[in-house]
Amino acid sequence: MITQQPVDVLLVEDDAFDAELIIREIKKHGVINNLVHLRDGEEALNFIFPEQETPERTKRVLPKLILLDIKMPKVNGFEVLERIKMDDQLRKIPIVILTSSKESPDISRGYALGANSYIVKPVSFDKFSATIKELGFYWLLVNQTESQYR
Repeated sequence: MITQQPVDVLLVEDDAFDAELIIREIKKHGVINNLVHLRDGEEALNFIFPEQETPERTKRVLPKLILLDIKMPKVNGFEVLERIKMDDQLRKIPIVILTSSKESPDISRGYALGANSYIVKPVSFDKFSATIKELGFYWLLVNQTESQYR
């Protein structure tokens, strides 16, 4: 996926149903202009770290927020998180782990690798919807970033 447009939210989620709910709830509340959905960690790394520049893609497209599942095929979310946080240009992008795992080692590892937040996906639709709404409002409207003042 090649894009030069600004990306508000980069959603990395392999579960099609969860991705659809997240996208619908974020768009419903109008806090973003552009959301890109990628289905696994490999796609995310290829999007964030393009191997070669092309005429269509002359610079990195940096999202304002990354929503990252951790249990994915090919490349898991922890590997994506670690790679992003090792890059000087990318490490300040807020990364919210949005997963079904409540396991303490996963939570600890997420924060140790630099996640800004760790959210367990609620099971009920109403709670899931409310969580996504609050998440979007906080990270895209309330939270202040360095880039807002450049």
